[in-house]
Amino acid sequence: MITVLQDNFSQFAIGPFPYDPKHSAIGEYHYYPSEGNHGGWHDPVVYYGWTGPTWIVTEDDGVKYMEQTRPQAAITAHWPLLVKGEDSWRDYTLEATVRPLSTRSHTGILFRYQHGRRYYFLGFEDRKLVLLKRDQAEIAELASLPFAYDCDSFYRLQVVCSGSALIASVDGNELLRIEDTSYTHGKIGLSSRMPAQYADIHVAMEDEHHRQWIDAVRAASLELAQLRSEYPQPRLWKTIDFKNFGTARQIRFGHLTGGSKLHIVLAQHQKRGHKDAYAHISCLTAITLEGEVLWQLGEPSTIDDHALLSADLPFQVCDIDGDGFDEVIVARNFKLMILDGRTGKVKKSTPTPLSSSTSSPLYSVPYREYAFDRINVDAIRIANFSGKTSPTDILIKDRYSRVWVYNSELQPLWSFHEGITGHFPYTADVDGDGKEEMFIGYHLVDHDGKLLWTLPVETDHTDEILIGHWDPQRPDPLIAIASGEEGFMIADMNGKLVHKHMIGHAQRVSAGNYRPDLGGLELCVSTFWGEQGIVYFFDGSGRLLHQFEPTCNGNLITPVNWTGDGRDLVLLNGSVRHGGLIDGRGRRVVTFPDDGHPELCAEVLNLTGDGRDEIVLWDPQCMYIYTQDRPADANPVVVPDKYAHCNASNYRGEFNYPNLLLKQTE
Repeated sequence: MITVLQDNFSQFAIGPFPYDPKHSAIGEYHYYPSEGNHGGWHDPVVYYGWTGPTWIVTEDDGVKYMEQTRPQAAITAHWPLLVKGEDSWRDYTLEATVRPLSTRSHTGILFRYQHGRRYYFLGFEDRKLVLLKRDQAEIAELASLPFAYDCDSFYRLQVVCSGSALIASVDGNELLRIEDTSYTHGKIGLSSRMPAQYADIHVAMEDEHHRQWIDAVRAASLELAQLRSEYPQPRLWKTIDFKNFGTARQIRFGHLTGGSKLHIVLAQHQKRGHKDAYAHISCLTAITLEGEVLWQLGEPSTIDDHALLSADLPFQVCDIDGDGFDEVIVARNFKLMILDGRTGKVKKSTPTPLSSSTSSPLYSVPYREYAFDRINVDAIRIANFSGKTSPTDILIKDRYSRVWVYNSELQPLWSFHEGITGHFPYTADVDGDGKEEMFIGYHLVDHDGKLLWTLPVETDHTDEILIGHWDPQRPDPLIAIASGEEGFMIADMNGKLVHKHMIGHAQRVSAGNYRPDLGGLELCVSTFWGEQGIVYFFDGSGRLLHQFEPTCNGNLITPVNWTGDGRDLVLLNGSVRHGGLIDGRGRRVVTFPDDGHPELCAEVLNLTGDGRDEIVLWDPQCMYIYTQDRPADANPVVVPDKYAHCNASNYRGEFNYPNLLLKQTE
């Protein structure tokens, strides 16, 4: 036998295993790893309602233990997990010493772990030794037998995986043996829904299995290296020093001085009231791509809390009045304002609505009482409800309940208050009358604010929305929504659910030509709360193609026109270790150089003008912009239709849609 993993946790000091002490939503769209020594282990389960760590390192009589410390009542539906190893492991023997500190729920080990919702489990539950298989929410008992275990004893669990054979032993005695072909490879892990201690983790392979694994790893590495050589790799194009006005995912791009040059507007904030519920823009700074400050509104700050936010801030950049120069539309200090993009001076202003202007129930309001008489605007979207040649209507919303619409003169047009809004509505002309409709929450709303229909979905809220033609077999557009614990859903334009995938807490969604070998477009979805950071690919009809776990948060899954030949890649994040661009099979074909670049935030847009996307990485201190290290092979370059700059949001479904626009290369 050849040992491939041996861990007695001696590398850890006693104390908590690294975790986010705020249990915040920052990692939904920031690469925000927990600080500390992970020792190669990964905790894939997070929940906003938790406090303190899930796993702690303890010691007794010179032995270190990894201890799961949450009782079942605090866990709700989730299974605490801690995983390690390689996805490519196939046939191996896993052993672990386990002590249930409570016998009220399951305690055991994981093997052939695919991701946080797909694995085998061996352990104790309900006075039995059980062998389980989990696939999403479905947990199947494959085998079991009565077993008398207690809270005072340590047990040596062993499972042997050899092809389809799964053999389970306790303290050297073989007790269960089955055949199952569901999962052929994967990592190992620990899992308990009541406090438990683990020690002396050991994974070994038979000599022949180890040789086969090494050969497979070498072949895969060569194949990946060849694949990466076929793609452009990132070349640093520009860096920007943010001085004292930097921020996290609260930036906008636009043409503030007219012409084709893009500028950047950065927003800092202060938190009011409860957590992120009433964030207030404290400073706006407009700069060139060389870092020159055009203007600044408010007082800049270097306090970290003024940069990091788990919400949108209410500002957009758009030529709202058609004068050839982008304006900045912003809500600040209970006023909705249009600023001159060249100077930052106020061109128009109106007070935000009174909170008492509507009487229906409000959702997710801290302490069940709105904190202010006037609305603290949560987000802004630019729309075309008026049927003009370009969008000039301004939609504002509070955190979860209401929207109001204004024209470009800041005159009110209509409002909508029906159920929970979610984060960021989507607008598109879906009926061909030249005026946009709005999909918000689970509702389709006409251009005049009239409710057309509501999806038959009762709980949670919608995080991200897309409307488009992905399925070549369906002539009409479809609606894709990532809706938290309601999963990932696809609906038709009549309000009928076509597909519903319960994949965990669906957080983000994007569409692109991720699999050029397939017809239509593909959809990519990621998860956050609960089993975090799982990435799924679906074809245009909603059929699951691939699923995997990158073992990190902050997976943006933004489509990237990197090659310019019509195939799209997916941006995960800016991490050297975990990030980069993946293809539609989950292979990391483009990686970032280890050059000290910031990893917190990432964005994609065409900045050099060659039709392909650049990748922008930044944190509150600086920004790095990467372009391709070689010219485009395609001539002309394909330029897809993408989300407009005027509607930036941390909660928008991203897309690359086919476009007839081509750009001739030099």
